Amino acid sequence: MSAAAQPRPDLRSFTLLSLGVAAALALHLPHLPLWLPPPLLLLIAWRWLGFSRGRRFPALLRYALILALPLGVIATYGTLFGRLPGAALAVGLLALKLTETETRRDVHIGVAVAAFTLMSALLFGQSLLMTLLVCAALWPLLAALTALQPGAGATRMLLREDALRLALAVPVALLAFVLIPRLATPLWGAPGLAQARTGISARMSPGAIGQLLIDDNPAFRVGFDGAIPPRAQRYFRAVVLWHFDGHAWTPGDAPLPLEPIAAQGAPLHYTINLETTRQTLLPALDMPLQPPAGTRFSAARTLLAAQPVDHGLRYSVTSSMRYVLAPRLDAAERRLGLQLPMNADPRARALAARWRQRYGADAAAIVDAALRMFHDDGFRYTLLPPPLGRQQVDDFLFDTRAGFCEHYASAFVFLMRAAGIPARVVAGYQGGYANRVAGYLLVRQSDAHAWAEVWLQGHGWTRVDPTAAVRPDRISLGATAAAQGSGAPWYLSGWWLGLRDRIDVINRLWDQAVVGFNALRQRGLLARFGVDPERWQSVALALGGVLGVVMAVGLALALREPAAATDDVLGRAFARLERRLARAGHRRGAGEAPVAFLTRVAAALPADGAGQLRRLSTEFARLRYACTPSASALAARNWARRAREFRP
Repeated sequence: MSAAAQPRPDLRSFTLLSLGVAAALALHLPHLPLWLPPPLLLLIAWRWLGFSRGRRFPALLRYALILALPLGVIATYGTLFGRLPGAALAVGLLALKLTETETRRDVHIGVAVAAFTLMSALLFGQSLLMTLLVCAALWPLLAALTALQPGAGATRMLLREDALRLALAVPVALLAFVLIPRLATPLWGAPGLAQARTGISARMSPGAIGQLLIDDNPAFRVGFDGAIPPRAQRYFRAVVLWHFDGHAWTPGDAPLPLEPIAAQGAPLHYTINLETTRQTLLPALDMPLQPPAGTRFSAARTLLAAQPVDHGLRYSVTSSMRYVLAPRLDAAERRLGLQLPMNADPRARALAARWRQRYGADAAAIVDAALRMFHDDGFRYTLLPPPLGRQQVDDFLFDTRAGFCEHYASAFVFLMRAAGIPARVVAGYQGGYANRVAGYLLVRQSDAHAWAEVWLQGHGWTRVDPTAAVRPDRISLGATAAAQGSGAPWYLSGWWLGLRDRIDVINRLWDQAVVGFNALRQRGLLARFGVDPERWQSVALALGGVLGVVMAVGLALALREPAAATDDVLGRAFARLERRLARAGHRRGAGEAPVAFLTRVAAALPADGAGQLRRLSTEFARLRYACTPSASALAARNWARRAREFRP
């Protein structure tokens, strides 16, 4: 059959399809290039207006747009392949599909393409909110298919029925989620998707941590065996940075022995649930004593995983809050702790030389001098610092004097080394938010932090946080609240904290039960029921048996005598109509038959209302007493709708 001979969809189905396309665009909006969403929204609105007036979209313009879309994607990303360019191309082609939707078959194809595009949104986030939004966006698409069926009811009833269909599909989806074998590597862990959020990295340069300080997503959650430590003690070290080339700090490649530690006081036991990072860095509270199973220590006692963390990881650690780390420093560590690039930042070197001349070998006095400078000389904490030039430390110390933790940690360590004091940068997380509902500590990406360690005779490596000298509330309140300044009270208000507590508990359960449901956990679950997910026969038997039970129950419900349900629909609708008529002064007499009651009321109404009520009375008698059950269900719902719309 040619396209011209195929039936044209009605405006309702096209409108529902357009809503589904717009919803898919909205879910992809955060990661689309800025130039793409406005023309696509305009195209959707223009096409809906043209369809409502019976106009076809210009073919030449459609071909031009189809050609321009991939060219624009290539100009933006340099390729058509990958998660970001693929999503932009899919969303653009989906919107362009509306321009050629002229038949019912086109609506079916458009719904299928829109559903695929919605699924691809889960490659960018698998949170509970994103999953619910994807399900909500499927609603108008399913309604668009239902609207194409002969005898489809009113839009309100149609949406209600499709919402029920989506709800009934949840058990089947749950069975498939549990029984179908999991991929060893998830789809979003494929090559080309590594640009996802990685948290703290092993390289620190201006702006590196700043990109995390505006990210409010969870980094990890910590459950303590006892009380949660005070905020000032919540320093989670992830990587120690020794080498500075004038632009960036890195761990360096010199082999070093494991630094000895003398723990003081009672140890602290806790468990960390780490989000996906695709790195081997594992944060641990200063200072971990033993590496958990499957991990190892770096020389500076940071934890490293054997493999990059491609899915949520849970590990237990014991740390000491009071300790002496490396009470003696060997020659190799001293050289690394004093390394500076040649001819870099001469003004900072001169300042450190003056301190050295004034205080001599008193390292503690030099440290205090640097902290007093940060506190008293007009330095400020900001997440939007001005850019720095080639001499980064000089520009920061003597010109801009504005930055966040990495600026202060980098400049402080540079000054200490220039003054002859071994020092290094430590990057990790500081602070966190104590969830009062579930009793755990939530550490977000915005809690990323950098501080310094200086080596002092008799004390070993000693933590110094120069950011605290500039902005103490960065430690007491956190990065987000400190950046907001006077606007922080709303962020810390009781109602908001209580809401955040409850929302995060739900997100934590979702991450553990759904996002973290990997192949290993699936095998453990199915093994309890005697199912081996690595044997397709076992999985097929289990899946077939469960689906068979579900289909049998559904078939039994479908074949159930519908008369009772029809009577119930008519009965409820008549009861509502009776109450409405009673409020208008027309009460039904004791023992008065429904048809007689409606006929009596119709005689007292004006002509228009009387005619409508008589038709309702006649139809009610036919459905209740004369209609066959197989034909009554849809007609009963239609009568209920007309009765609901009737106004006496």
